[in-house]
Amino acid sequence: MVAAAAAEGGFGGGVEEGVGESSSPPRDAAPVPAGSGGSGGGGGARDICGQVLERLVADGHAEASDPEFRDKLVAHFGRLPHSYQLDINVDKAADVLVHQSVLAEAKDPDRRPAFYVRFLRLEDVDQAYDSDASEEGDDDGDDLSVRQDTQYTHIHEVVFSTIDKPKLLSQLSALLSDIGLNIREAHVFSTHDGYSLDVFVVDGWPIEDTDGLHKALEASILRNEGSWSGSSHSSAAERTLPFQVKGGEWEIDKRLLKMGGMVASGSCGDLYHGTYLGEDVAVKVLRAEHLNKNVWNEFTQEVYILREVQHPNVVRFIGACTKPPQFCIITEYMSGGSLYDFVHKQHNVLNLTALLKFAVDVCRGMCYLHERGIIHRDLKTANLLMDKDHVVKVADFGVARFQDQGGIMTAETGTYRWMAPEVINHQPYDNKADVFSFAIVLWELITSKIPYDTMTPLQAAVGVRQGLRPGLPKKAHPKLLDLMQRCWEADPSNRPAFPDILAELEDLLAHVQGASGKTAANDSSKKD
Repeated sequence: MVAAAAAEGGFGGGVEEGVGESSSPPRDAAPVPAGSGGSGGGGGARDICGQVLERLVADGHAEASDPEFRDKLVAHFGRLPHSYQLDINVDKAADVLVHQSVLAEAKDPDRRPAFYVRFLRLEDVDQAYDSDASEEGDDDGDDLSVRQDTQYTHIHEVVFSTIDKPKLLSQLSALLSDIGLNIREAHVFSTHDGYSLDVFVVDGWPIEDTDGLHKALEASILRNEGSWSGSSHSSAAERTLPFQVKGGEWEIDKRLLKMGGMVASGSCGDLYHGTYLGEDVAVKVLRAEHLNKNVWNEFTQEVYILREVQHPNVVRFIGACTKPPQFCIITEYMSGGSLYDFVHKQHNVLNLTALLKFAVDVCRGMCYLHERGIIHRDLKTANLLMDKDHVVKVADFGVARFQDQGGIMTAETGTYRWMAPEVINHQPYDNKADVFSFAIVLWELITSKIPYDTMTPLQAAVGVRQGLRPGLPKKAHPKLLDLMQRCWEADPSNRPAFPDILAELEDLLAHVQGASGKTAANDSSKKD
């Protein structure tokens, strides 16, 4: 069962946004053996190298008889986090040979992403897609309906390795989805020297033979060659920029911009505190070495949207520099930082009034954006910023888009822990995807926890597509719980729109503030 497999996983995955998706998860997560799809037989803290070596020798693998093999095995485990040891099923020790081989192949830049495909087993369709899975419901022609007339489903394993980088899991899952594969399990690790080891258990390939699947993966990689080349291999054409943004009144005079210290660093750029015409500003600077077509498209899209919006709950755009050699976006400086940092790093626990004020601010900003046909597509606490007065504003429009005339989109965009199931499933979606993300934000504000914090981002995504949601907090206001659950409904048409959400939250805030005022007045009269 996919949801159960995702919930139990102990393979890598950071819970903090922006630090790479393949870092290790909390250690109390229960391990699942990589590639086995079953219960673990790993040695944990015991001598896993010795156990694996003994099993390989017993199974007659020629590599194990090499006198240097044990040292290579020790080096292999040494490259990977401790969670990898916990994940290995010694009964399937040959998996380690596959992982070694794929990691070695990934050292060649021309072979990235390196991958290996094998058939695992046949499963009865009724067993593979039980009642929990069918509750996902509205797939309209997706994997389940395609396989309704098939007695068995074929389960394959795909192992990837390449240079580790942000959004890698999103790229890999999109690659698998591109050829019709459904991810059932994901086992994700980062080596200490900057490579990834990602093991996916998938269905959707209709035959045992893997030659065709291997060729389909190669073709998908070639179709998306630009996204795999990365900054270090971007072409001269990309570095000269695919198109130019027409300048306007928002093009800044760089001579008047004074750069201060770095505030944060992302995958493709850095954020600085600065001043422009005497005003404190935030300066997002693209790193020249990461400048390729995809990065440039996000940059220009953000400029295009920011210059079109002006609202008290949307970060204010001041200007941009779109001329070489330095490219940057200048916005108002939000001295309060992000809600993510406020809740998770500064460990603030919000009372109901403060929580509702934050939620109302976000809703007002999102109402404004949706009224103008803008879908944010990456709504999360890291992209919600506070000013010095703790007013929350929606920020970061690098992946935002104007909704097309048909009202739907299909590209997988956003951050897995906050992503709506229809986006994960590459189904058509509209601005109700932002409503789902808002529900997860609301849950964060109520609980002061990171969603799905014992899972990797991709584990969470696999669970969400099968109906998984964060556990309901016990002490939350019942009206908030009801609203949150309606906002994360699987069927987007059942989710409320932001104007309706805003009306409910404003009513609740007024009620809470009124009750607080009466309590204060009563306390005062007692003292008198």
